[in-house]
Amino acid sequence: MNWDVSTLNEIVEKELDGLPLDMRARFVRISELLAESGPTLVGAPHVRRLDGAIWEMRMWRRDGISRALYVVCEERRRVVVVRVFIKKTRKTPPREIRLARTRARELKGSA
Repeated sequence: MNWDVSTLNEIVEKELDGLPLDMRARFVRISELLAESGPTLVGAPHVRRLDGAIWEMRMWRRDGISRALYVVCEERRRVVVVRVFIKKTRKTPPREIRLARTRARELKGSA
């Protein structure tokens, strides 16, 4: 059974739309893998757990490196992308993880 992969809201959609085309294509491909196989069967180099419930899709292409941070809602078979950004440092900045965690709380509030 397939999983649903979606964005949290319009803000995240705009972040995703702001990525270069090749990065968006990579996002789509990783999203397809997550939808087909489920989040527990997709691993490196495509995704990895960052911190607690926050996971990251790892996108890299000619235009650089970007990340899409997401949470998994097991009971609904849903992956929700809560933050998309272009990565400029070697390590994922803590402020990006904090923002993803804050947005993930918003998701839990609507459940």
